Amino acid sequence: MDAFKRNSNQTTLGEAISKLLKAYRLDGKMKELDIINAWPELMGIAVANRTKNIQIRNKTLILQMDSSVMREELAHGKQIIIDRVNEKAGIEIITDIWFG
Repeated sequence: MDAFKRNSNQTTLGEAISKLLKAYRLDGKMKELDIINAWPELMGIAVANRTKNIQIRNKTLILQMDSSVMREELAHGKQIIIDRVNEKAGIEIITDIWFG
C-alpha cells in the first residue's frame, strides 16, 4: 500500500494542468470560455435566448443581441453584469461591455 503514497514533490493532475495553463497563459482563456458557457445561468434564459453572439476581448464583454429593447435594458445594468461576470470568474475578467 505504501507504493501508492504521494511524495511531497508530486502533484495532482489538477495542479499540473493548472500550472500548465498558467505557464502558457491560457488560464484566462479558460475562464472566458467558462463565462461564455455560463451565460444562461448568469443572465437567465430570456437574455440568453436573445444573445446571438458573446465574446470577451481585451477585458470587454462583447454582446450581440437580436432585441434592441433587451440591449437597452442590459445597457442600463452594465455594472451589475460586470460584477456578476467577475464574481463568477473569481477574477476581474471584464471591465466593460459593448453591445453590437
